[in-house]
Amino acid sequence: MAARQWQLRLAYAMRLAPHQTQAILRCLRQHYGADAQVLLFGSRLDDTARGGDVDLLVETPTPPTLRQRMYATLALEQALGLPVDIVAVQQGNAGSAFVRLARSRAQPLEDKA
Repeated sequence: MAARQWQLRLAYAMRLAPHQTQAILRCLRQHYGADAQVLLFGSRLDDTARGGDVDLLVETPTPPTLRQRMYATLALEQALGLPVDIVAVQQGNAGSAFVRLARSRAQPLEDKA
């Protein structure tokens, strides 16, 4: 499969339009820094599902703060017009059982533009 076709397939499987992915990455990098890794998990990975919130796992080089998560969530919900849940952890931190489960099922978001 050609690289571009794979990218399109991945974008549709995630049930996010390219402009939504770009908005997510732009916002989260603004709030968490350019080195933050952003992963999508949950119902948005199921291309047979309908609706649903946007579940994001953000891994940051420094310990994330509640304030960062609050402002990032508000900004994303306003930009996307969708409910957003953010789980933020420091890179290298194994995290809780929930974080480990989310990480095992998550797909990285990448700017395809």
